[in-house]
Amino acid sequence: MVDGTALKQYNSPTSTIFQERKGKRLLRFVALFAGLTTLTLTALYYYPSSHAQQVWRSLGSHYTIEPVERCVSSAPAAASPPVPVNLWSSLSVSEALEIRKWLGAPSRYLNLTASVNPAANDNHIFGIEAYRPPKAQSLAYLNSPTTVPRPKRFAKVIIHHGATPQPIIKEYLVGPLPVGPTTEMSELKGIYHRDDIPYNARVTVPATELGQLVGGFMHQMAEATRDLFGAVAYGLPNDTLVAAASAPFSFDGSFRRMWISWKRNVPGSWLHPVDFYQYVEASGADPSQWKLLKIVYNDQIFPTVDSFLDAFYNGTLKRRPHSPEQGKDDSWSSRKRVGPPPDLDHLPGPRSVSFAGLRFRVDRELQYISWMGWGLYLGFNRDMGLSLWDVRLRGERIIYELSPQEAISQYAGHDPLQGTTAWLDSHFGMGTLARDLLPGYDCPHEAIFLPATVHTALGSSTRERAICVFEQDTGRPLTRHLGYLEGEFGAVKGYALTIRSISTVGKYFEYIFQIDGTIEVKLSASGYLQGGFWDDQHAEYGARIHDTSMGNLHDHIINYKVDLDIVGQENSLLHTSTSQEEVERPWLEEDWGKTVIQQKITREYITNEDSALLKYPPNLQGGYAFVNKDAKNRWGYPRGYAIHAGMNPIHNAVVGSKRLLKNAQWARYNLAVSRRKETEPSSSNMWNLHLPGAPVVDFHKFFDSEDITQEDLVAWINVGTHHLPQAEDTPNTRTNLATSSFFLTPLNYFNYDISIDSSNAILLSTPKDAGGPFTFDDYGVKPKNCLPNPVPAFEYSGMKSFGTDGNIRSVSVEEMRREAEAPFRIRMEL
Repeated sequence: MVDGTALKQYNSPTSTIFQERKGKRLLRFVALFAGLTTLTLTALYYYPSSHAQQVWRSLGSHYTIEPVERCVSSAPAAASPPVPVNLWSSLSVSEALEIRKWLGAPSRYLNLTASVNPAANDNHIFGIEAYRPPKAQSLAYLNSPTTVPRPKRFAKVIIHHGATPQPIIKEYLVGPLPVGPTTEMSELKGIYHRDDIPYNARVTVPATELGQLVGGFMHQMAEATRDLFGAVAYGLPNDTLVAAASAPFSFDGSFRRMWISWKRNVPGSWLHPVDFYQYVEASGADPSQWKLLKIVYNDQIFPTVDSFLDAFYNGTLKRRPHSPEQGKDDSWSSRKRVGPPPDLDHLPGPRSVSFAGLRFRVDRELQYISWMGWGLYLGFNRDMGLSLWDVRLRGERIIYELSPQEAISQYAGHDPLQGTTAWLDSHFGMGTLARDLLPGYDCPHEAIFLPATVHTALGSSTRERAICVFEQDTGRPLTRHLGYLEGEFGAVKGYALTIRSISTVGKYFEYIFQIDGTIEVKLSASGYLQGGFWDDQHAEYGARIHDTSMGNLHDHIINYKVDLDIVGQENSLLHTSTSQEEVERPWLEEDWGKTVIQQKITREYITNEDSALLKYPPNLQGGYAFVNKDAKNRWGYPRGYAIHAGMNPIHNAVVGSKRLLKNAQWARYNLAVSRRKETEPSSSNMWNLHLPGAPVVDFHKFFDSEDITQEDLVAWINVGTHHLPQAEDTPNTRTNLATSSFFLTPLNYFNYDISIDSSNAILLSTPKDAGGPFTFDDYGVKPKNCLPNPVPAFEYSGMKSFGTDGNIRSVSVEEMRREAEAPFRIRMEL
């Protein structure tokens, strides 16, 4: 121990020793600081006082500062995938280009228009993406990669045949790939519940498709809109009004009509609607036949532009008072700060650093990830973005496929827009709308980013930071107990690996893995509301958020496909529930009575698909699990995985609406279980949005009384939120509340909790002597102290785009906005 008196004398400012050492310490500090310079602020780490005393003991009266070594590289270690190929990978830009060239050959007789701005009456390629191989072929290869050939690779191609006498949409399989002498194309059949895809169900490819129609009548009404709203739409870059359309456009594909609404063209335009709507006809492929059907303003209906203008000019139009916000500062809807920041908010917040290096492995080319016994491949598609494949734990396959299927948003309101809107987001392409994640905001600084590529009518787009992967300390132990007998007292650290992606429709897709075998599937939302025009009579449909703006009541429901394979493909659906009982026990005395009221467990198997359209039990007293009856753990229970409700375990609140009549029947339940079939790859389809009465995929037709005992089963699981808007939804909704999740967790799959095997744990033993310290065993895993590498300067590059010719094309800010807002914004032309 250092002598306290000597230490006090050494540190006295009047001490000669102190004065002599002061200059030397300063020189040493300057030299040390110069040796540790970095591009950004460098932190110096010092030993805590106990370590400093050890330095004193060894160095006598010398005072020294010991720098800490720099942390190891933040690059992940190389992964070892079970097979050297990702069977579910996206097509590369070169693969898509070869397919475009092959389809464009005159010998195909497709008469394709090679344009990034095709007309409605053109034949053009709408999309190209990899078609995932049959499960049986994939498993055969995965289980015996040295003896079984890899499944052949095919692409799905969507072509809008707008130039044919009867315009129609068709999907084709093209393959095998790469393109060669054996490559063929055939129409994709057998996976849909109707033979055709009506042209009226199509996605509006160019944002200008409706522009001439809308621009024509808005030009005629420019004087009126300037007077009523202080804004106009001429189809010019400086327009002060922008248009959007509601959906669905059709009921069964026999027509294509939509409500056009208007917003002020300011930051956060979604929150600046004006009370002005047009109902338009846009059926078929001939724009000359499209027309205006009616105009609505202030609850007044006008059949034509002339009738509206007559009322405007002759004074019979019932006007709304001028908006208080008209001509004022519109910055309230932007993301600029409004008030003063909180105390100490000028300091950067805490961040996660893996001081000993990243503990997960990544194969960037194959998009394979492994962590703490987990291993999986990533997939990515146009409709719903990120998916997971061949998910294994300790070498055993748990899940074959885990992927989002569809996301609906059904609105309520008094005006023509809100009450008729029921979005199905796959129609617009959640993968297409994915954008680069923001380092340090969407994901921690040390996250590893992975790219994703999609192929559309415009060409190909690659987002270099479409996906991020990171491990974090959850801030609480996964297990813990305080005890006093040997082996009772200890804790296992809670770590989780997150795989995340985001779409510009405002949804975070997250898959969170934990060391006990649990997977949390989470979806969080943020972004602008689809704002409505506020009027006192609208109060029962939402909440006022500004002078003339409101947030409208709506539901978000997102469906996932979970193809669990528990110890093989033969699984059964177990329903576990609890109920109250009153029973007599012979050992009970008269003082309490002869009976006891308590809970009991009931376990039963659901054996028929028709009984597997499920809602969670009241009070969440029970749940559902996939188990393998033929594989038991040591205690005699079938090994399984349970499905647990997480945050906001909801289902759709509205049933029977014509706008969601049959195209999203899965949303009526918390989950459903069916036999897996190659002919039922998804619960929805991008064409379903505009076909609620006669959908391409009718989910209820999956359920046809088949037996589900020891069969290959699929769970269709929903998450979501009932969104009751409030003032705090401006400018954007918050991810902490707009979050929903479910868990997949071991149910007697193991013989014990495998997280106890972790070395990142501590086991404490009671003191040998009263008042002494507890001893402990930390399994040799000590905290690592090192100097973190500098955080790179923030940079955001958007995306890399390729034209249909495969060459890189520059994209202007206006084009980026148009592509991001294409589902909701109409670009006008005159």
